[in-house]
Amino acid sequence: MAPGLPSAMERPHFIGIGGAGMSGIAKILAQRGAVVAGSDAKESATAEALRALGVTVHIGHAAEHLADDASCVVVSSAIRADNPELERAAELGIPVVHRSDALAALMDGLRPIAVAGTHGKTTTTSMLAVSLSALGLEPSYAIGGDLDAPGSNALHGDGEIFVAEADESDRSFHKYAPEVAIVLNVELDHHANYASMDEIYESFETFAGRIVPGGTLVISADHEGARELTRRLDGVRVVTYGESQDADVRVLSVIAQGLKSEVTVVLDGQELTFTVSVPGRHYAHNAVAALAAGVALGIPAVELAPALAAYTGVKRRLQLKGEAAGVQVIDSYAHHPTEMTADLEAMRAAAGDARILVVFQPHLFSRTQELGKEMGQSLALADASLVLDIYPAREDPIPGVTSELIIEAARVAGADVTPVHDKGEVASVMAGMAKPGDLVLTMGAGDVTDLGPQILDRLSK
Repeated sequence: MAPGLPSAMERPHFIGIGGAGMSGIAKILAQRGAVVAGSDAKESATAEALRALGVTVHIGHAAEHLADDASCVVVSSAIRADNPELERAAELGIPVVHRSDALAALMDGLRPIAVAGTHGKTTTTSMLAVSLSALGLEPSYAIGGDLDAPGSNALHGDGEIFVAEADESDRSFHKYAPEVAIVLNVELDHHANYASMDEIYESFETFAGRIVPGGTLVISADHEGARELTRRLDGVRVVTYGESQDADVRVLSVIAQGLKSEVTVVLDGQELTFTVSVPGRHYAHNAVAALAAGVALGIPAVELAPALAAYTGVKRRLQLKGEAAGVQVIDSYAHHPTEMTADLEAMRAAAGDARILVVFQPHLFSRTQELGKEMGQSLALADASLVLDIYPAREDPIPGVTSELIIEAARVAGADVTPVHDKGEVASVMAGMAKPGDLVLTMGAGDVTDLGPQILDRLSK
């Protein structure tokens, strides 16, 4: 067995192994020498990537997929109690481990950086993973998305640093004990698990309290939710970043340069200018958070700042899918109004006089119920939008909650929006709308990402 592999993780079985978080942990365990198996609802490129590492991946969920000698069963919060493999684990007395506990075990004995916040976790975690790798530090990492390079959401590295995305949605980030924690922002989301901002603050306070003695919390000085969290904390070493005059790492400027940004900061009295290879102020601030976290671990800023330029993006985070007939198609994972606004503003800064056309798919009934008005207002930043039906993910429908809530709010805000209930019609409708020079964004956390190639194909014809 590879050093540091917990005994309970020697023969793990993952239910829902194809998920972003689950597959990453499975990859690291396989790379450490564990005998990994699991199941997922459907075939995918992720399943094939896991098989290439020697992981056994079953398609569909069935009791017989769980081996009698499995050392544990790993689940996420999305797995329902009546899953047949979970029921079989109970019959066999096999321990059930939450995904966050498995990840915490992998970080044990290393120097963890845990990246939290309502938005920007995947990007910031990725920036750290890529830049630390570029410096030859060989970090391990677990990310909620696939990097453009080196093309994976997780890796077991030989270095002492472990960079992990810390998910607040189900409070699982309470399991980690980071040396450095990042909090990018604090907003009300995940309405099925949090009823109020007070509950959100309490959850983030618990996360900050998990930082090891002598560790550091890196937190936004600009975001009001983050500032309020900072006011509530006691006994935690805090390093702030942002454009605020009192920020410890102060952003002096973010200058758009096409699909890149030039960022200038002041840190410990030293002015640094570096390039971020993705557009927008939001992503520039993510890079500054990554810089501050690396410095907190003892990495010289003058080395880390230029290394951040090695980050070229994460799949679905303003990812260029291609160009056809003079139209660029870009994929955006944004599904919360703050994220939607940030990505649309970034595109507006990069687009110049080009039109921005959006295909938006709302994600979750509960989020649409609570934030549908704000989503509609965000769409007013686009020149025109197609709005699809709600992608339910793990939720059951809520009576009266449809994408019409977003469409009505968008029209009140002056947006040009058109409902499309059949995804099969999107490619032809958008191809009819788009003109050479336009930018098309497929936006949302569901399967709207599949429409980008279809739009490109239609445009090419």
